[in-house]
Amino acid sequence: MAVRRNILSSAALRQAFITGCLRLKAEIPAGGTLSTWDTFVVWHHRAMMTLTPPTQGSRNAAHGGPVFLPWHRYMLVLIERNFQRVLNDPNFGLPYWDWATDGQKTPAQQRTAPIWGVLGGSGTPITTGPFSGTQWRVRVEMDPNTGQLVGVNRRLNRELGLNPDAPRLPNRAAARAALLQTIYDTSPWGQTSQSSFRNQLEGWSPPGLHNRVHVWVGGDMLLSTSPNDPAFYLNHCNVDRLWSTWQEENGVTNYRPTQSQAGAPVRHRPNDLLFPLQVQAPRVRDMFNVASVYTYS
Repeated sequence: MAVRRNILSSAALRQAFITGCLRLKAEIPAGGTLSTWDTFVVWHHRAMMTLTPPTQGSRNAAHGGPVFLPWHRYMLVLIERNFQRVLNDPNFGLPYWDWATDGQKTPAQQRTAPIWGVLGGSGTPITTGPFSGTQWRVRVEMDPNTGQLVGVNRRLNRELGLNPDAPRLPNRAAARAALLQTIYDTSPWGQTSQSSFRNQLEGWSPPGLHNRVHVWVGGDMLLSTSPNDPAFYLNHCNVDRLWSTWQEENGVTNYRPTQSQAGAPVRHRPNDLLFPLQVQAPRVRDMFNVASVYTYS
């Protein structure tokens, strides 16, 4: 079983993560045109473009509603299995970035925190780290003018801490405040849901957690194609770790809405199929208890 650890805890873990990223980026399945890595980029983008219902622009098949945490948990499980395959290590666990610890630092210290010595730093494009060279090319991105996917061939962009909307990372107090919420989600099951653990962790409810991290990192992390940046998975693994912590206190099946609850949105109810990368996607409820798949150190 995989054990997910802080990426700063081990040099061997850091090297395995980097090696896995590079191998998945270079691997193009037979008959395909995109790498395995880029397939996940496309999947994330398409989920964001699938609205639920079509008239509800603030909620899609992976964000802005209750399914945010189960959907990304499924994505993490699948990418983790691909890491295990290319590394030939069935016990490899995705590492997480504890951004709340870095959030305790000053804004200047946050931009030079140890994580950026692992991933490379800031720049348009970045010029340091394992993802700055020719072996890491962004091949597909969202056109911000049309919202459509377009093919590109460029290097990775980051603008750490430069966005005035997120001048600093969330800190430990912000993470604790979310964990103190006892209700998973509340009506209207969207960005305005109050007293909602999911909404506070996703970041629509102040002070913002997951969303703030995306904005703070900036560059490619701002787009629906944010999985272009390996930092995406470290962020979401930490988000999933916080959900796992919350589940330990509040129960693994403590999910709202229920299947028949009034106003419950399609794709966000327990028995709904997750927006698939594969034909046989699991249901939302299948992501509640994953203790047999992985654990956090």
